Amino acid sequence: MEKFTLEIIQDALVAAGDEMFKTLERTSMSPIIYESLDYAVGITDKKGELLAQGNGVTAFLAALDSVVRATLEKFSEDNSLKEGDIIIANTPYAGGGTHLSDVSIIYPVFYKNELVAFTVNKAHWTELGGTFPGSVSTVATEIYQEGLHFPFIKVKSEGKLNDAIIDLIKANVRLPDSTLGDLFAGIAAAEVGAKRVISIIDKYGLETYKKAKDDFLDYGERMCIEALKGIPNGVYEGETAIEDNGFGEGPFPIKAKITITDEEFIADFNGSHPQVKGATNLAFSGLVTGCRSLFKAITTPQMDANGGAFRPMKVLCKPGTIVSAEAPSAVSVYYEVLITSIDLIWKILAPLIPDKLPAGHLRSVCATFISGIHPDTDQFYIQAEPLAGGWGASATHDGNRGQLSCGSGESYNIPIEIREMRYGIQVEQYAFHNEGGGYGEFQGGNGQYVDYKITSDGANVTGAFLGEKTKTWGMNGGHDGSYNYFMIIRKDGSKQRYNLGTNIALEKGDIVRCVTATGGGYGSPEKRSKKQVLSDVKNGYISLEEAKVFYQVS
Repeated sequence: MEKFTLEIIQDALVAAGDEMFKTLERTSMSPIIYESLDYAVGITDKKGELLAQGNGVTAFLAALDSVVRATLEKFSEDNSLKEGDIIIANTPYAGGGTHLSDVSIIYPVFYKNELVAFTVNKAHWTELGGTFPGSVSTVATEIYQEGLHFPFIKVKSEGKLNDAIIDLIKANVRLPDSTLGDLFAGIAAAEVGAKRVISIIDKYGLETYKKAKDDFLDYGERMCIEALKGIPNGVYEGETAIEDNGFGEGPFPIKAKITITDEEFIADFNGSHPQVKGATNLAFSGLVTGCRSLFKAITTPQMDANGGAFRPMKVLCKPGTIVSAEAPSAVSVYYEVLITSIDLIWKILAPLIPDKLPAGHLRSVCATFISGIHPDTDQFYIQAEPLAGGWGASATHDGNRGQLSCGSGESYNIPIEIREMRYGIQVEQYAFHNEGGGYGEFQGGNGQYVDYKITSDGANVTGAFLGEKTKTWGMNGGHDGSYNYFMIIRKDGSKQRYNLGTNIALEKGDIVRCVTATGGGYGSPEKRSKKQVLSDVKNGYISLEEAKVFYQVS
């Protein structure tokens, strides 16, 4: 069999993933999907091993194949999947690893009555019911408070839509039209991918297709093992903490021991704090996602994601910890724990491979959920989005400014015009801030201010900004960066500062100020040239006073 035929099939699978990605982007109804790209799509083989993935969100890097495997566990033997079935799932503890708002659509692909593949997508639905708008709560104590739960059930059976599920969703969410629109967009994307897989098999034959996908997976494994040889072998340990659980309790330690050989990468999180009261918990498959994200960044960042590239990686942690939480723990703010786990491995390994890993970044999604009645349409709205901040400097350049966190990946913020049209807010300020930090030979990237002025008669905000008490970390003599937090500036001028807050009441004229952290610096500040320091002052990245104090430049 000619090698280039196998590569053509592999490229066709990747292209099919890209087409699925665009289908979901163009057909969804929620800005967090079609603007922020808070979703991912993928194709797996019939056993659930990842063949191709289109990523908006890095946090879903382990979710697609694991959700397929969990589907196979449920639908087996006498309860096997049939052609035309489509599964919906959002279980955090089994194959999901995230929270209820991230809903997976799983489509088994049959070719001449044989199961040959799965197409799957996972997207953040803006509203899925629960106690508070946006289905996120920093004060939830169990998952039942966080929204609708789909425990791997058929939304279609042999091609027939399950109307009962549609009715259930309509009756339990605050935005039924957009929520159902996102459901049908996910189904459409999965169907497009299935058609492309079948067309590939029709063109090249089933046996050739199987050979190509096996070859692709083996290639990913080989490339990963080759990359591991460039990382120093050894056992490396570190510890970090989740500052708060939403109830003023904490900090809660997370521990990691990383073992690296020429053929294996083991991340052991045993010893981390037990799962907590509150929503700052992460399920084990979410921990795997975090490890995969960092692992891919240091091994095969330029290669399309496939399951073979993750074969040399193992993640260990006993059940029931803050990074391996079990039912019925609340998990709606899982993403803050996920990013903290990534950041811990990052900080442990950065001194070993400074050419691959920079200093610490904002370490938070800094997600806000603002809800109320639109002043022009009298319709209920929910704004949900991640925010951008500063990344750490590296051994060769300054940190990036105004970028989303490592958990958000290739997703985006929502344009101001869309926000002001769809929601009862006005964006009063969107700018880089200068709250200090990140000084070094290479300067940490600046965080941002985003000010939302409430224009409706009443509104509420939920936010999770971990890092309010912990600065981003510097490297090799570079200074630490700054903090994440949000602040309510009342129309009477009073201010309240938060790291975690749920459904805080707002009035017309109040401002929600979101502050994201500046990244850590790299190298001693005294090594930074006077010309560059003066340029930073001119651009407003640092103040003249900072230049005098930290760089001895005036």
